[in-house]
Amino acid sequence: MDRYQEALASSRVPVSPEAVRGEVAKIVEKAGEYASPEVYQFLFSSIDLTTLSTTDSQSSVARFTQRVNDFDNDYPQYKNVAAICVYSNFAEVVRTNLDVPGVDIAVVAGGFPSSQTFTSVKVADCALSVAGGATEVDVVMNLGYFFDENYEDLCDELIELKQTVKDAHLKVILETGALKSYENIKKASVLAMYSDADFIKTSTGKIYDGATLDAAWVMCQCIKEYYDKTGRKVGFKPAGGVRTAEEALCYYALVKEVLGDEWLTHDLFRIGASSLANSLLSAMTGEDEKYF
Repeated sequence: MDRYQEALASSRVPVSPEAVRGEVAKIVEKAGEYASPEVYQFLFSSIDLTTLSTTDSQSSVARFTQRVNDFDNDYPQYKNVAAICVYSNFAEVVRTNLDVPGVDIAVVAGGFPSSQTFTSVKVADCALSVAGGATEVDVVMNLGYFFDENYEDLCDELIELKQTVKDAHLKVILETGALKSYENIKKASVLAMYSDADFIKTSTGKIYDGATLDAAWVMCQCIKEYYDKTGRKVGFKPAGGVRTAEEALCYYALVKEVLGDEWLTHDLFRIGASSLANSLLSAMTGEDEKYF
């Protein structure tokens, strides 16, 4: 048994539908207790504000970045978003135009959103992203390898990508909508973490169903188990379809209940979103906001 098979076999995270759904239902019922201006502000400042459109261009990404710059002047009472997330070829555009401190530059790379290209192409893409200014790199796990149970090549590729981005955060997207079963989500979470992922992320939001609370619960349980075994903290990022303040609050409650307050920091919790920002800003101000 190799080390990946051993890690999978040793996991005790429950994956029965009854157990997962029952625990998630309890968290959802409790989520409203956490609603407050401070929590909504934290959630807003945990957003990876994202533009991933076929029509993105240097000028449109520059305007998108300028909107984040303007936020500091227009809403000085609030913290800004955690990061701007763009396609890898736009990292330098964001770096050149971003004026406000504390906002990271995130990119999607490595054959996003399918991960179907040569490893050497993924490595080059990640390297060019970091050279362009990216401080965070989101890549999709190779699910072809996963479903063939070719765990060695899957993990070797992720390890090589992490070595390529070096000090930048590597966020590994599991694409939980394609994995479907809780057992597969558990396996993918374990493999990503044992391959040096800094974050595990639910979805691309492009092809399959996006984030679900059930998938998030399994992933967070895996993060907790991994931390208990290794002492290394891995971050969590739901993405794809998280659009309202109420939905974001449920993910906040889930992370708080499963992982605790230690994970409620920008180094360990992010939300990938394009439309969520306005909903959270509205919850913060009490007005109907359409800023982004």
